[in-house]
Parts: sequence; structure tokens; C-alpha cells
Amino acid sequence: MSGKLAGMIKLFLPLSAEKARMMTLLRKWLADKDCNEIEKLLKEGSVTVRVQRFSLAFTSDEMPIVQCLVHEESLRRYIDEKNDEIKRLYYASLKKEFSSRAIEVIPGMIGPGIEGMDTVKMAAALQLFSDKVHILLLGDPGTGKTEILRSLSELSPISSFGLGSGTSGAGLSVTVSGKEVLPGLMPMADGGICAIDELNLMEDKDRASMYNAMEKGFVTYDKGGRHFRFDARIRVIATANPKGDRFRGETVAQLKKQLPFDPALLSRFHLVFLLRKPSSDEFRRIAESIVSKDKRVIPDSDREFIKEYVRQAREIDVVVPKGLEKEIVDFVSGLREKEDSHLIEITPRLVKGFVNLAKASARMSLSDTLRISDVKLVKDIVEKSLSYQ
Repeated sequence: MSGKLAGMIKLFLPLSAEKARMMTLLRKWLADKDCNEIEKLLKEGSVTVRVQRFSLAFTSDEMPIVQCLVHEESLRRYIDEKNDEIKRLYYASLKKEFSSRAIEVIPGMIGPGIEGMDTVKMAAALQLFSDKVHILLLGDPGTGKTEILRSLSELSPISSFGLGSGTSGAGLSVTVSGKEVLPGLMPMADGGICAIDELNLMEDKDRASMYNAMEKGFVTYDKGGRHFRFDARIRVIATANPKGDRFRGETVAQLKKQLPFDPALLSRFHLVFLLRKPSSDEFRRIAESIVSKDKRVIPDSDREFIKEYVRQAREIDVVVPKGLEKEIVDFVSGLREKEDSHLIEITPRLVKGFVNLAKASARMSLSDTLRISDVKLVKDIVEKSLSYQ
């Protein structure tokens, strides 16, 4: 009797200041009926409420989460349902607020420990929202290429990360374990980003499979009279070192001789960035900048939000106004006329890649119509990717 009486008394006692603050947060997202029930459970000690914080400079930067403290299956199911409801409503509000700043925030989450390389980071950010855009980071060791790949794969809802040599345990196309044939690195990323480090170590047997995945969206493998086909609708971002491991020389002719791939493979990448180690003066400037700033650590909650944001944004079907179609074609045609000054050939694939990147820019801000600002952004990225100075 005394236990029941104590429980009843608890229900009439006011909440502590912190618990009252938690209930105020909950009332923003849940119906009064649910809030009253959770407040009762909170007073009984059956649940507690904590917050998940985001560091993306939002106004609403705290999401309440209810935690069940008792082993009661029906109560746990109820709390799980309410948490899902809170998350859905909170994220919807957050996405709308975030859309105007996404183009500034997301590139900064790619390679956060690397100073500079802003164009590469922006291109990688656009790839998250794109259809069938492939990027190659070609350059000297120690330029931060691998960190770009790793951090990008951590922001993608679907991704895989591995070595071009397949020495990480999985082949690019398939992984063979005894009699079992399993999806390799590319089909593991079906519908997402496939990040391949040191693509120059790729074996010849994987080359045809890679062409298939990049162009047609699947890979095949034959073993013991059996035919295997795995979907691999991927966007590839890869790194590679030049022949001799480091670029030497300054002219187009000198640099072309050091490219580790033939034109057939290079032409399948819509953006190829040539990255060189900074000069002594540049290195000093970068070092001073790094020392003056705290190293940014990105919380898991921020990554989770970005993944959900990307997932929703990629469902947007972006319309391209007629006037912008002509501007894109004219721009790429102009590049073709200056092809001799570029390291890679300008092919019709670049037109499609340009459109996909521009649409990705629109999606990043949740726009369903391509804007002139999207086209200008991609023009700048493409021009800088073709520059080797």
C-alpha cells in the first residue's frame, strides 16, 4: 500500500527544471495525449528523456529522445514508435532549414582535416546527390586523396571503400570464397558511392568489369559453368598515383606521359583532378592555418542526418530549362576547341556529366528546377578540374 501511495504522490509532484525542459522539447513534436503519457512515465521513473545534439549550426539543434528504463515489451514498442515519430518530424523541419546552407556545410564535412582543396571537396559533395558521375583524384602521395574518399563514403547512405588491388579481401567485381561467389566492392555499393583507393593497382581482369559498372550498372562473372550477374549502379570516386609515383615536369606533354591509365579509362571519369604536393611556401601557409584552427570532429549524429538528407534529395527529379541546356552545350563545345591544352580528352560524356552535376547542385538545396547558379558552379568545377597548373 505504501508503495502505491508513494507512486501516486510522485504523479502530483512538479518536474525538476531539467525534466520540465525535456517535456517542453517533446511538446514541439508530439501530440498532447502522448506528452501527458510520457510525463506520467517520467514521474514514475519508467522513462527518461535525453537530447541528441547537432553541430551543423542549426537553430533547432536538440532532438529529444525518450529512453525506456523498464523491461516491458509493450512500453518499449510504444516508446520506439514515438521516437520514430519525433525523428521523422524533427528531420523534416531540419532539412527545410538546412537546405539553404547545405552547399556551404557539406563540402566542409569532406576531408575536414585537409586544408584547401575546396574545388575537389565541392565536386565530391555534388557526387553525393548526382546520378552516374565518376571522379578521379590523380596525383602525388600525401595530398589527402584517401581522406577525401573515406570521409565521402561515410556521408553516403550507400557506399563501399577499398583498394584497387583488391588486397583488402574483396575484389572489385566479385569476391570468391571457396565455391561461393559474392558481390565485390562495386556491387556492394549498388545505388551509392564506390570509393576505390589506388586504382592504378587495379588488375587487368577487373578492367572490363569496371567499364561495365561505370557505363551499364552491372558486373558479371563466370565460374564452373555458372554465370553470375550483380547490379553495380555506382558513382565511382577513385585515387591513383602517376607513373613513377610522383608527377614531374610542367608541360601538358610531360604530364600526359606520366598518366597511369589509357584514354579509354580516363574518358569514363567526368572529372579528373590533378593534385600535386604544395610548394614550400604553400606548405607553410597550410601548416599555419592548421595550427591556428582546432581539428574538426564530425559527430555521428551529423553524419546520420546528412545521409538521410542525401537519401531524400536524390529522389528529386530536376527539370532543366531550355535556355540552360544551350548554355551547357556551348560551354562544353568551347572546351573541346581548347582540348590540346588539357590533360584529358573532352568527350560527349562530359555533357551528360555536366548536366548530372548541375542537377546535383539543385538537389543539394532541395530545388526541383535547375538554376543559373547551379550551372555557374559546375562550370567553375569543370574548368578547375581541367587545369593542371
